[in-house]
Amino acid sequence: MRKLIVQQWVTVDGIAAEEDGGLSFVSVEPFSEKTDPAFKARVMGLIDAVDTLVLGANTYAQSTGWAYAEEQGEYGDKLNNLTKFVASSKLEKAPWGDSPAATVTRDPAATVRELKEQSGKDIWLWGSLQLMQSLLDAGDAARFGYRPASVLPLPAVR
Repeated sequence: MRKLIVQQWVTVDGIAAEEDGGLSFVSVEPFSEKTDPAFKARVMGLIDAVDTLVLGANTYAQSTGWAYAEEQGEYGDKLNNLTKFVASSKLEKAPWGDSPAATVTRDPAATVRELKEQSGKDIWLWGSLQLMQSLLDAGDAARFGYRPASVLPLPAVR
């Protein structure tokens, strides 16, 4: 059975997003010349272990630039080729650049349960605090990955 892997950027003082949902404290792309090789290896290990990406509507809106992340090389290519689902009660479609569009789901818990029963690699929940909480409440998450960032001196969501 496939597993749902939850990944969150969290500051060392426990903040997961700014009050407006922003993530300005996430300042490093996975593959810049300044990135630690061990971190790059962990990031590639995660993306190699999944074939499906699940996002909430807000994270999707903040992530549309990734559809054009050619400078991220192999990581960007792999990210763009994942099967994607966007949990939203308002979106009708979720384009992803030149890659296949994401499927919009109105019932993410049911979608994740169905995906877990299908064959394939694990499923990656990228960001999406509200969606993460609803999937945790439903008992659907299996593994957590936290990416530490520096302290954020702003009002924020813990």
